[in-house]
Amino acid sequence: MINIVILISGNGSNLQAIIDACKNSNTTQAKLPVSIVAVISSNPDAYGLQRAREAGIHTEVLDHKQFENRQNFDLALQNLIDQFKPKLIVLAGFMRILTDDFVNHYLGHMMNIHPSLLPQFPGLNTHQQALDKGVKQHGASVHFVTPELDGGPIIIQAQVPVKENDSTQSLQARVLEQEHKIYPTAIRWFAENRLVLKNNAAHLDGCQLEQPKK
Repeated sequence: MINIVILISGNGSNLQAIIDACKNSNTTQAKLPVSIVAVISSNPDAYGLQRAREAGIHTEVLDHKQFENRQNFDLALQNLIDQFKPKLIVLAGFMRILTDDFVNHYLGHMMNIHPSLLPQFPGLNTHQQALDKGVKQHGASVHFVTPELDGGPIIIQAQVPVKENDSTQSLQARVLEQEHKIYPTAIRWFAENRLVLKNNAAHLDGCQLEQPKK
């Protein structure tokens, strides 16, 4: 069992998937071997805060608008996180670009989920990018966080087909369904000491994970 802190900014659907996995609801696997010691939001109005409170999880709000710059916010966030002594920091819809100093402080102990098959479509509006590009497959990626935006070593991906009549909303819904499956899986691997970041590469069960080609 490890302690984790989850960072959010919005609805918190991936947060809910992790909470459910901890309770062994909506899954055939054993309970996720983690304790969510805190959920921290950069947005005081994030619905994810309500999800956490309903699950009896401690919440904190650190409103980025109250800080002069990114460096000051990240330093305050780092100080807040470190109070909980987590083994892993989980970014679940945390809509902030983090400074290199912050990322390096948690290097190998922070992961993120991104709604595309990285390295395709980093950044925002990934579902619209996929539709505009006319790709046949879209999906989601869990990766270790490194200073390169959306560029850390990929841990696990899930694909969904892009249909001819897809809208951004319908495509997003199918991708989210897969996100809710692969994020708890990646967290489980880390909690079970099967997953590590070593020499800027993700290793699972002692083997370096192959990365998609750019």
